[in-house]
Amino acid sequence: MSAADQVPVASPFHAKSTAAEVLAGLDLTGKTAIVTGGYSGIGLETTRALAAKGAKVIVPVRTAEKAETALADVAGDITAVTMDLADIPSIASFANTVAAELPHLDLLINNAGIMACPMGRVGPGWESQFGVNHMGHFALTQAIMGLLSAAKAPRVVTLSSTAHKMSPVRWGDIQYIEADYDKWQAYGQAKTANALFANALSRRLKVTNGLAFSVHPGGIFTPLQRHLPQEEMIALGWLDDDGAPSELAKQGFKTPEQGAATTLWAATSPLLEGKPGVYCEDCNIAAPTDPDSPTARFFGVDGHATDDEAAERLWEVSEALLQDS
Repeated sequence: MSAADQVPVASPFHAKSTAAEVLAGLDLTGKTAIVTGGYSGIGLETTRALAAKGAKVIVPVRTAEKAETALADVAGDITAVTMDLADIPSIASFANTVAAELPHLDLLINNAGIMACPMGRVGPGWESQFGVNHMGHFALTQAIMGLLSAAKAPRVVTLSSTAHKMSPVRWGDIQYIEADYDKWQAYGQAKTANALFANALSRRLKVTNGLAFSVHPGGIFTPLQRHLPQEEMIALGWLDDDGAPSELAKQGFKTPEQGAATTLWAATSPLLEGKPGVYCEDCNIAAPTDPDSPTARFFGVDGHATDDEAAERLWEVSEALLQDS
């Protein structure tokens, strides 16, 4: 995979398609999915849409009470199991629990994440955004590879973001040991890591006819913005001076159900057969970033997020980090 593989297809869906529209006509009875962050924001809408189509959905939960409240009105076969992406032993415990109950896993949706948060460290000292958004999902996927390998044509979808444009992987100082912490640069690095992870994982799923993809869900107001003060969202142009959604946000942002659509398209679309590891946006494969476009900040995928060599390097680094944790 490389920028040359980032060629949009004739998708019948678009930026404002909804989760329900993407799954219309599909029957997912007999399929099992894990959705991290599946009780909040676009993760909740992903859970709702999959369950409505008959899939059994397992939702890893860090806060059981919050998850129970959020999922109370969601119909279908949904099971919450304790797990914290910032805690490697809890990930191992979760994997053991589901492995004891499931013969295989058809879909893994690595949806959960944190964004632009204050400097923090998780695990053995990993910078928190890299640690939660990438290493937590890396550890989870590694722990349940046996379940994925036992499935027929499994798919793994990992949420990246257009924020990957903010930073490649900072190979010399991933954990911000030497450099001053920059919350947006750190978020960009983590989102690049998510895209590279899908690239490398796709090669490791090939033996079981599995596929892995990364997706940019779009701009959506969800609890992901919980670390951003109102004045910063005003400065970013997301809110007006009175704190209401700006005209830019009204036109460009998606609802949570629209935000879940690209994830579900990547999880189910036959148009992605034979296209492993690609980065998707707006229910399609994203084109390489056009640096001359006035929307280059928001659309397309940068080469540093689709590079095979970088993907393999990150996989090796991640395995070493996990082994030392």
